[in-house]
Amino acid sequence: MIHSRMYNEYLDPYKAAVEAGVGSVMSSFTEVDGIPATANKFLMTDVLRDQWNFKGFVVSDYSGINEMIDHGMGDLKKVSALALNAGINMDMFLTTLKQSFQEGKVTAQQINNVCRLILEAKYKLGLFEDPFKYCDEKRAPTEIFIDANLKTAREVAAQTFVLLKNNGQLLPLKKSGTIALVGPLADSKENMLGTWAVAADYTKPISLIAGIKNVVGNNVNVIYAKGANISNDIDFETRVSVFGKPLERDDRPSDVLIKEALEAAAKADIIVAAVGEAAEMTRESSSRSDIGLPQSQKDLLKTLVTTGKPVVLVLFTGRPLTLQWEQENVPAIINVWHGGTEAGNAVADVLFGDVNPSGKLTNTWPQNVGQIPLFYNHKNTGKPLEAGKWFQKFRSNYLDVSNDPVYSFGYGLSYRNFSYSDVTLNKSVMHPDEKLDVKVTVTNTGNYDGAETVQLYMRDLVASISRPVKELKGFEKIYLKKGESKEVHFTITANDLKFYNSDLKFVYEPGTFKVMVGGSSDKTIEKSFDLVK
Repeated sequence: MIHSRMYNEYLDPYKAAVEAGVGSVMSSFTEVDGIPATANKFLMTDVLRDQWNFKGFVVSDYSGINEMIDHGMGDLKKVSALALNAGINMDMFLTTLKQSFQEGKVTAQQINNVCRLILEAKYKLGLFEDPFKYCDEKRAPTEIFIDANLKTAREVAAQTFVLLKNNGQLLPLKKSGTIALVGPLADSKENMLGTWAVAADYTKPISLIAGIKNVVGNNVNVIYAKGANISNDIDFETRVSVFGKPLERDDRPSDVLIKEALEAAAKADIIVAAVGEAAEMTRESSSRSDIGLPQSQKDLLKTLVTTGKPVVLVLFTGRPLTLQWEQENVPAIINVWHGGTEAGNAVADVLFGDVNPSGKLTNTWPQNVGQIPLFYNHKNTGKPLEAGKWFQKFRSNYLDVSNDPVYSFGYGLSYRNFSYSDVTLNKSVMHPDEKLDVKVTVTNTGNYDGAETVQLYMRDLVASISRPVKELKGFEKIYLKKGESKEVHFTITANDLKFYNSDLKFVYEPGTFKVMVGGSSDKTIEKSFDLVK
């Protein structure tokens, strides 16, 4: 039975895409309530077409229909008919449709309908007039790797980076002196692009060392040492690079690599450690039971910290990692994901202050894997831990660690400080036909111009079903010069207070609501109001 949690927590982003006019939808590999999504009529027809009025076509994920055989749904002929009847319109491997039609498993009307949807898509794309519209070889040189697009790629990448720690304002770095640049991802082009860059030109990406030299020129002496491989486990690295993307393994012993890094550090004013996950470590079919830094890199990092030289950790990853030790011991940490072709230049822009980091985390980073799943919008449970407490017997907590994440949803620092005024509401009682104005003044109190993402969260304190402790309801990214202030307004309507109840009806219920505004989910200023009929 599909329950309210799917509607309240999972379906909204997909619905938003449909409402925005998306032309096609893909079914996933997973099963929902025991039925693979590719054969799930409730999802593909009842919700997508009947409830959301989707008019485009639905395609199965690669081999999604065939994989239903291993789900235990039947042979290829049966699962193909299940998919068509559920609402799948296109598949890459369908070979049994004619036989299913002859046996009455599918109808001519169904086949005609899916053909119509595909032809409609081609017509809307202009392929009836020009079948080769998107295969013009003359087009590529005018769009790919041109200066304007590379400039945009560099700017966009820099905006995604999240500054996680910056003790003593270690960052931004000075464009002078000597830097020891160490780590297995310091001089890597291929791993800048992230996963599924299957048609990429791997000669084009800018490595971190190249980016630093591009930004600082001869003003900074950069000493490079690899310091460690991605992993000491050769078999692990082989599994990671199953498609052949090189990890550039250095076959020298790990102690020799670390010694070389220490020699570089001894000559430097500051250490920049480029560590994390290779691109193929965070892709489909790349789960890890331990999501900390691989031991080879952690050993390198621990050794670098013992030198007493300031260390900046530049973290490459595609997922949240467990960084408890790093957060406690490394003075500056910036997460740069896998930033694409211009990654090295973009990282250098941020490291040396040409760009002020403004990214915020869209996920919650746990202390260890035992805390997973960990998310900001959890339910309160019947025995919630008191605010500010680490442990209480017979409460929802752990014996060995606190409930806190290392980094919360929405978290992200900058080279400036932002102060928030008290939050004000234009009314304390709201009727369903009214609008509530939420106002906060944000001031840039730092020494750099910068951007801040102001976040609005809400909580329904009493409802007919258990509601999350907070939900993100809005956000606005504002740009402030040094010393500048700006009023930020959010408008709340009754629609923002609605949820799907146990009868799957989208309703609002009178009661008290809490409004929370701040720069991350864990640091907010609160106000309350009542919704009345």
